[in-house]
Amino acid sequence: MICQECGKKPATLHFTKIVNGEKTEFHICESCAREKGEMIPGTAGGFSIHNLLSGLLDFEPPTGSQRRQETPPRCENCGLTYSQFSKLGRFGCSECYKYFDERLDPLFKRVHGNTVHTGKVPKRTGGKIQVKRELERLKKELVQRVEHEDFEAAAKIRDQIKELERQTSGL
Repeated sequence: MICQECGKKPATLHFTKIVNGEKTEFHICESCAREKGEMIPGTAGGFSIHNLLSGLLDFEPPTGSQRRQETPPRCENCGLTYSQFSKLGRFGCSECYKYFDERLDPLFKRVHGNTVHTGKVPKRTGGKIQVKRELERLKKELVQRVEHEDFEAAAKIRDQIKELERQTSGL
């Protein structure tokens, strides 16, 4: 797809705007996005992608009264504060992950829906990996069922695990 602004380069940024049920799509190249200050076209007064990320980064996990007494976290390696990070939308160094760790998990959960990246597996070639993941999932569910004393469901899951393990021993 070609950029709708310059009409020359391939579009690498794709935006969809829905207002009153009317959908409008924008496709622009990185150069045009930079020239426009990374503004999302079609929004009143413009809205930068960095502002969007900043809005997500302003999320403060509630931790009670001790949060009010603490000093804001700061990376000891580069000196970046969390508020600077939330405005910039990027870290100052690789150590920032360690210093902002307690605030990142809620952010990742909010943005991605999870805090663990499992990736995707190709359907044609990833049979063993998919079975392994299914076994891990079933084993976790088995532990939960036993903890909640739901022994009938636990027995069914145990049987599923045995069957999967039997099938995979032949692969």
